[in-house]
Amino acid sequence: MTWNIASAKQQFSEVVRLSAQAPQAIYNRDKPVAVLVSAKDYEDFQRWRGERDRPTLAQQFDEIRALLAAEGMDGIELPPRVDRPNPMDEPGYWGG
Repeated sequence: MTWNIASAKQQFSEVVRLSAQAPQAIYNRDKPVAVLVSAKDYEDFQRWRGERDRPTLAQQFDEIRALLAAEGMDGIELPPRVDRPNPMDEPGYWGG
């Protein structure tokens, strides 16, 4: 349901009661200015917003990389590759 500000002020208890069933939009000169929602809906919204604002794993890794680069540790030093025998290359491995 929608309310103008004057009606919402006069019937505030009714607006609050109805907000438990559905959000109550409040308008000022045909422009929406507020919405009264139930406490449960507000808690759900807060939970959703907290999850939405949480950085993704990729963003967290980007932040860690930036911090490491700022400290001069911009990469992992890997030893040079050394070839090692591969048993699959041995004669007879494939039955031949």
